[in-house]
Amino acid sequence: MATHLLLDFFGTLVDYSPSRTEQGYPRSHALLTGWGAQVDYVEFLAAWSAVSAEFDRRSEVDDREFSMTELGTEFLRRVLGAEPDPAGVETFVATYLSEWNAGVRCPAGMPELLADLASRHRLVVVTNTHRAELVPDHLAAIGVAHLVDAVVTSVEVGWRKPHPAIYAAALDAAGVPASAAVFVGDTFAADFAGPEAVGIRSFLIDPANRHPVPAGRRLASLFDLPDRLAGRAG
Repeated sequence: MATHLLLDFFGTLVDYSPSRTEQGYPRSHALLTGWGAQVDYVEFLAAWSAVSAEFDRRSEVDDREFSMTELGTEFLRRVLGAEPDPAGVETFVATYLSEWNAGVRCPAGMPELLADLASRHRLVVVTNTHRAELVPDHLAAIGVAHLVDAVVTSVEVGWRKPHPAIYAAALDAAGVPASAAVFVGDTFAADFAGPEAVGIRSFLIDPANRHPVPAGRRLASLFDLPDRLAGRAG
């Protein structure tokens, strides 16, 4: 029986919008114009999307992670036409993330589910994120931070899922071998194929049956996990 559950965060423990532009960013745009940027709101979103896409493409080559500070610095450099002040970068990134967080929501019953899982397993959250404190802050806001032994982030490891280094870091944080852990998430490469490749038994949240996983390892949501771990079919 697995002693540790390695859990993805976005799309697994919380619902969220992965879009970088749809949440609405009036305060972020106001900062830019206050600093003299000659961009309207639509131009701001287009420039942010373009710079973000460049960083994403680089990461897709080798799974090397980038930080919000790096992304924010390059974005401000381009829209302001000058090297940004580090304090200004921090202000912009914090403002942007506070608005992006409006798209993150905890499903009803999730805190109770995590409490139940934590009563029988040790929990480690393993997440791709560009800001080290983002996920711990969400766990605290949801009221479940005390249930989690560790949070392993791609930005701190330097590599994002599905790079083997982040699973190794998660196992190291848990203090267990791959055979004593189970991984659960909602993205096939990052949360199923990647951990399986390093010997971690995995379950995929895949309600539409989009990916080639054994039926017994496919979940409609995390709420199916207790029955699967107990050997009861879904």
